[in-house]
Amino acid sequence: MPAETTVKAALEALNKALNQLDNEVDRQVDASRSATEAAEELGRMIEDRSRIALELDQAQDRSNRLEEANREVSRRLVTAMETIRAVLDR
Repeated sequence: MPAETTVKAALEALNKALNQLDNEVDRQVDASRSATEAAEELGRMIEDRSRIALELDQAQDRSNRLEEANREVSRRLVTAMETIRAVLDR
């Protein structure tokens, strides 16, 4: 019977080791999946950042053009007002 007990103990130890191995494999698969998902999310964030940076550059360019147009309109209004004053003063 000691051989039977030894075989039984060996089988229990083997089952325990296999369960631990199975759990570790599951953990590694989950970690790999998480790393893949994190890499994909990082890729999406980089794409979003690039898109937002481009949109910001375009908005800044538009803002600069509007400011220039505003200065030109203001200059023309001042010229028009001065011309009107000059005509009225005659």
